[in-house]
Amino acid sequence: MKKHAKTDMLSTLVAGTTLSFKPETNANELKTQPSSYRTVTEIEDWGAVITKVIVDLGKPVPNDSVSKDTFEVHVSRSDSRLANPFLEEGSRKVTNAFVADENGTPAVKTGKYVMLEMQIAPDISLGSAINYDVEGSGYNDWNENKYTITQQKEIETPAGTISELVVDTFNGGVRELVDDFSTGKATYDDVTLTYADYTPVKDNGKSPLIIWLHGAGEGGTDPTIAISGNKAANFASEEIQSYFDGAYVLAPQTPTFWMDGFTGFGDGTSKYQDALLSLIKDYVANNKDIDQNRIYIGGDSNGGYMTMLMIRDYPEYFAAAFPTCEALKDTLITDEDIENMKNLPIWFIHAKTDNVVPADQFVVPTYNRLIEAGAKDVHLSLFDNVVDTSGLYQNADGTTYEYHGHWSWIYVYNNEVVKTIDGKKISLMEWLANQSLNK
Repeated sequence: MKKHAKTDMLSTLVAGTTLSFKPETNANELKTQPSSYRTVTEIEDWGAVITKVIVDLGKPVPNDSVSKDTFEVHVSRSDSRLANPFLEEGSRKVTNAFVADENGTPAVKTGKYVMLEMQIAPDISLGSAINYDVEGSGYNDWNENKYTITQQKEIETPAGTISELVVDTFNGGVRELVDDFSTGKATYDDVTLTYADYTPVKDNGKSPLIIWLHGAGEGGTDPTIAISGNKAANFASEEIQSYFDGAYVLAPQTPTFWMDGFTGFGDGTSKYQDALLSLIKDYVANNKDIDQNRIYIGGDSNGGYMTMLMIRDYPEYFAAAFPTCEALKDTLITDEDIENMKNLPIWFIHAKTDNVVPADQFVVPTYNRLIEAGAKDVHLSLFDNVVDTSGLYQNADGTTYEYHGHWSWIYVYNNEVVKTIDGKKISLMEWLANQSLNK
């Protein structure tokens, strides 16, 4: 495992960089070294997206010498898992361009690189860095993206003019937040789980642990998918980390589905439960500065199902839980199970428009039974629907963009689950950070 490794998210697609120039009779023509590009991937509410490309021009240029019309960006996407790997191709809209250093920071006077920022939106698939194999594995995975950046306007420099660049050599990329995680795997009784984990900045105190269990689409053997298929990497963001004064994040990954039970799918058991508990306990033992009184567990959909099994069977191990669109049917929860869970602080998150895991068959009756059993610190945030709250995305008619009703995890990752508890308005992350076994 390499901490903070800048892992390439794309297959190495190295094609020759083509440089074309005007006739040599033009004395002002500036010849450059072979150019290349790097990609920047960010995890948005709907998943991993290539938001920027950084073009190495090979020569320094003034910081005012490029605009968003200087280059055209074309991409071809493919998924090698498929019988027909080709997905789509097309031109991406450049929304901003500026001269930068190799990391994409705007240059003060001159720079050898150009940062091209591109349009993204939930319904623009050309920017996606992952693909969901709906007819095959049923999992997300990183797809291959081949970019060609073609110069459209001349770049004037004191040394001469740069023109007609065609850049198609991929030179690696970065995945923001994702690259701050390490990865590993562990085997228990022939069951192997992979995982991604984040270590906070070390200090002299103890740090809590946030455990997040992925949904059905993030299974497999590449644990970076468990934090990139949707926005789980955001648990390592500065904003969320600030609530905990730094927290460990552990994102285990199952090779199939958490809901794979011993007698059937979603039968109230999981063949991965014992291995998961062993992984968690080993991780805590190997990180001595984890506060064992502040271990929190949550998950979405399939992972919400697994969260429910863990707090049902080991309620005294966790300080709090936050199951999201959880998929453990209420009919599989006994009255004894309710008694076991009622004293654990739990915050359920769900949406009324969820037609994959209907609230009235899952979370609502379970929540009501916990309250009726006398639960003192159990809460439910049942959203009307799941919509974009950034204000950046709209439907064609100008109304706020609406996501699938199952995607209530978006509100969790953005810490937009808020409720008034004991007369105080509090967010999910603030509430979670306050929970402790020795409270």
